[in-house]
Amino acid sequence: MAERRARPGPPSALLWAAALVLTLGAAMFQRLTGPTHPLPGTTEVEGQAVSWHLPRSGTAGDPLRIEIAAPRSVLGGTLRYRRYPAKERFQGFSMLRDETLLLGLLPAQPPAGKLEYYVVLATRSGLVRIPDERPVVMRFRGAVPAAVLIPHVAFLFGAMLLALRAGLEAFFARPQTRSLARWALIGITLGGMILGPLVQKFAFDAFWTGWPFGEDVADNLTLLAWIAWIVAVLVARAAHDPTDRFARTMVVAATVVTFAVYLVPHSLGGSELDYEKLDAGASPSEAVPTGR
Repeated sequence: MAERRARPGPPSALLWAAALVLTLGAAMFQRLTGPTHPLPGTTEVEGQAVSWHLPRSGTAGDPLRIEIAAPRSVLGGTLRYRRYPAKERFQGFSMLRDETLLLGLLPAQPPAGKLEYYVVLATRSGLVRIPDERPVVMRFRGAVPAAVLIPHVAFLFGAMLLALRAGLEAFFARPQTRSLARWALIGITLGGMILGPLVQKFAFDAFWTGWPFGEDVADNLTLLAWIAWIVAVLVARAAHDPTDRFARTMVVAATVVTFAVYLVPHSLGGSELDYEKLDAGASPSEAVPTGR
């Protein structure tokens, strides 16, 4: 494979700045589009716009507080819910009024347990459903210690920064490609393959719920990015020249894979409690498809 001399390209500081902007942009996109981010919306009630943010994540073992702004024209409200994806009827109860709010509590569930719910407001003109189409699906998770969660997030986004920087270094055929690729692999290994399973264990009582034991999207995508960087680092290491074209191509490819992985909302297709197994007598930890 042909080799290429390093070319000056943009200054290193500019490449770091570009990598940082892309990393922060991906982090913001993931935060705002993830399935655990509260669902926002606005509904017209008796000619008045009512804004709401309905939670899609709760702490296992604790009821989940649901609140809706309710002007005086609202006579009352009902919180309706059922286990998800269990095929059963919705059940509900009246919400309590606290000045301008209607309050309700969804019943606590084990880790990875999901509920789907919606609110029905009673007004002088009739019933108003919030949201007006599909119910909100939320998931319970165990509490993750900050000593585990913070390093997990820091290493993952640090790895993202290094991955993007390595990709830019490779694109401009610069000599630090191999070194940056190694650091990106170290970051993904620590954040995704070591601390990630620890977070998963605290949250859902399972170290790994991706392939070949389950279908957790986040686990599978982390595994894909990790393998991509292993291949890129091995190819770069085997190259005699740090600007080898094939080695640089593999690093850029690993960068593209990683960036695409980080654009997928976190927790999408995550661990899910099997209520049929739970009802059949399995323990909550046994009712989640996992690799232990």
